[in-house]
Amino acid sequence: MNKSVAIIGGGPAGLMAAEVLSKHNIKIDVYDAMPSLGRKLLMAGKSGLNITHSENLEGFVSRYGNKKTEIEKWLKQFSPDDLRNWVHEFGIETFIGTSGRVFPKGMKASPLLRAWINKLSEAGVEFHLRHKLIGLNGRTGLTSLTCRFETPDGLKIVEADAVILALGGGSWKRLGSTGEWVEMLKQLDVKVEALKPANCGFDAEWSNHFLEKYHGYPIKSVTLSFESFHQQGEFIITKEGVESGLIYSASAMMRDEIEKNGKAIIFLDLAPDTTKEKLIEKLSKPRGSRSLASYVEKTIGIKGVKMGLLYEVLSKEDFLNAEKLASFIKRLPISLIATRPLDEAISTAGGVSFDSVNEDLMLKNVPGVFCAGEMLDWEAPTGGYLLSACFASGVVAGNGVLNFLKQK
Repeated sequence: MNKSVAIIGGGPAGLMAAEVLSKHNIKIDVYDAMPSLGRKLLMAGKSGLNITHSENLEGFVSRYGNKKTEIEKWLKQFSPDDLRNWVHEFGIETFIGTSGRVFPKGMKASPLLRAWINKLSEAGVEFHLRHKLIGLNGRTGLTSLTCRFETPDGLKIVEADAVILALGGGSWKRLGSTGEWVEMLKQLDVKVEALKPANCGFDAEWSNHFLEKYHGYPIKSVTLSFESFHQQGEFIITKEGVESGLIYSASAMMRDEIEKNGKAIIFLDLAPDTTKEKLIEKLSKPRGSRSLASYVEKTIGIKGVKMGLLYEVLSKEDFLNAEKLASFIKRLPISLIATRPLDEAISTAGGVSFDSVNEDLMLKNVPGVFCAGEMLDWEAPTGGYLLSACFASGVVAGNGVLNFLKQK
């Protein structure tokens, strides 16, 4: 073991890079600032670990938007099928849910993470917890790379032949993704795009009456339309605005629109299984002595939080006009005025520019230093796409280190 690699970050990308390297005669040390490994992975598994998605590769790759060309190269080295087979090697079965998402049979992340860490430990990988990276020196001449860590025992300086940075994005700081590495890399003249929230909630200007009655309520069976995005599903009303489900799926487009114009107007079809003409026909019937809310509920089944949304937008006169009411039910405008803070987001957009790394994910101006995972400038919707790309990037970085060390 005359070569050493320091992997900084014990999430999916860092651990997968360690696995790639553990099959070779290399000294591997994994450092993490937190007291335990894989904290964000464990959090993702609380509601069921969605490791990947079962759709065909062409559709899968399209989920990465304007970075799909770069991510496709990663997935060629470690595809969604490869990921499922890798999970099976631990004796953990997977299944495809009704939405096409892939889960381990037990749904939780902890059995997979435990088995994985045990496997890496048995292969000789050493783990160093509560080691926070505070400095990184590039190579000068033939000297090794130098990493400086803040530890419970004080400053620790580590030298390595190669370094893999898998430090995560800037969301969920309490789980270790602080984004503090941005300034460190900028000081090394690495191009870093500003970190932004991805798969995030948004602020809306709800009335006090609506909030008191409906915050925390799910909006089910609606179609959300925004620019080229049209999808049926559900989301949740929050005290600040909206989050979850459909909102996350369209969040990148809506975030960019708010940055550009100060707000994003989404349109909701509250009755996606009924035509506008059918609604008009039903709503044209006499109301009699029934209240407006009772009439709408009995006539077309709109009630509760959906009715509350209509009251947020429509005037009383609009409710009395069957054609206008039907039009709003099929296309109800909701203004979103801001993204929720980065630390609340599920994931992060922005990060180390692909212009700053080669195809092995090595920094062009800091030879021997590689980047993997969410700290690179890409984003994806939830549904297994985030984890798949993180795992794959770890494989790419690990293979990249092997190529680099062969040339030394």
